[in-house]
Amino acid sequence: KDVNALVHVGRDNDVEIELAVATDRVNQRQKGILVRKLRKHLGDLRGKKIAVWGLAFKPKTDDIRESPALTLIDGVLADGGIISAHDPIAADNVKDLYKDEITIVEDQYEAAEAADALVLVTEWRQYQSPDFERLKEIMAKPFVVDGRNIWSVYSLKELDFIYEGIGAIGS
Repeated sequence: KDVNALVHVGRDNDVEIELAVATDRVNQRQKGILVRKLRKHLGDLRGKKIAVWGLAFKPKTDDIRESPALTLIDGVLADGGIISAHDPIAADNVKDLYKDEITIVEDQYEAAEAADALVLVTEWRQYQSPDFERLKEIMAKPFVVDGRNIWSVYSLKELDFIYEGIGAIGS
C-alpha cells in the first residue's frame, strides 16, 4: 500500500519516482502468483475447493485493502473454483465484499475440510504452527501454497504434502 501511495503522490506532483513505479509494477504482478501456483498443480480450478487462511493485508488488522487474498479469491472464482476462508479479524469485511460467492468459516480447519489446496495468505500467529497431520486427514489433497514462506521450516514432503512457497528454492 505504501509504495502505491508513493507512486500516486509522485504523479500528483509531476514527479517520476522510477524505483517506486518499478516496485509497484512488480508488486502488482506478484499478486497473481498464488493463482498461478494453484493452476500449476491442480490444472483447471473449476469445481476445486480452495481453502484460504488469512484475508487481511497483514496480521492484527481487519484492513483488506490491497490484500493478496482478494486477488487470489477473484482468480479462483473467475476459474470456477470454490473458496472457503478463515481470518480471525477481517472475515466480516471480506464477507461484505463477496456476499454468498465464498464461504467464511469460524474455524481454520473447517476451511480446509475436503479442500484441494490450502493457501496461506496472511501470517497470523495461529497459522504459524498448524497440525499438518490433521490437515492431511481432512483435505482432499495434501497441497499447500505458503504465501509467506512460514511453513518452509517443516518437512512437509516427508508428510506427503505438495508444498509451494513464494520465491523459495524448490517452489
